[in-house]
Amino acid sequence: MGVEPAEDFRSRAKLRARGHLFEDFTEGEIFHHHWGRTISESDNTLFSTLTLSFNPQYHNREYAKAHGHNDIVVNPLFVFNVVLGLSVEDLSEIGGPFLGVFDLTYHQPVYPGDTITARSTTLEKRVSNSNPNNGIVTWHTEGFNQHGEKVIDYKRTNLCRKRNTEKTVP
Repeated sequence: MGVEPAEDFRSRAKLRARGHLFEDFTEGEIFHHHWGRTISESDNTLFSTLTLSFNPQYHNREYAKAHGHNDIVVNPLFVFNVVLGLSVEDLSEIGGPFLGVFDLTYHQPVYPGDTITARSTTLEKRVSNSNPNNGIVTWHTEGFNQHGEKVIDYKRTNLCRKRNTEKTVP
């Protein structure tokens, strides 16, 4: 009386393409990124410690209050990473090299307990001059706290695959 081996789940798995290709983006299109993220004090402490960011405002409540803040300040680099992460599914999940961030502005501090949401607007898209099988897309991304106040914004650019991947000879 032997037990038959369970069916390998990989045989039932179906590859599902995720993300958007170059042709899927339209200049002026707005993406309201899902969910949002509530930032905890432990998130901030762990991130700041792992990145060796020992500014006392990120770890010392009394120090932060003495310098005009309501509470410990969330490390701005962590805020950037949260907002960028919220945008990935809509903008760059399918892959493609990250080409950079510019015009980054922190508008106000974020504190533990704040919930951050994000939206992005497609600013520009063009076919890559050096590799016409890919396009270059630039977005303006904004992050907001639970009161709808802008806490961060920046522009970022990615190389995006085109749907037609046939080899193009220049």
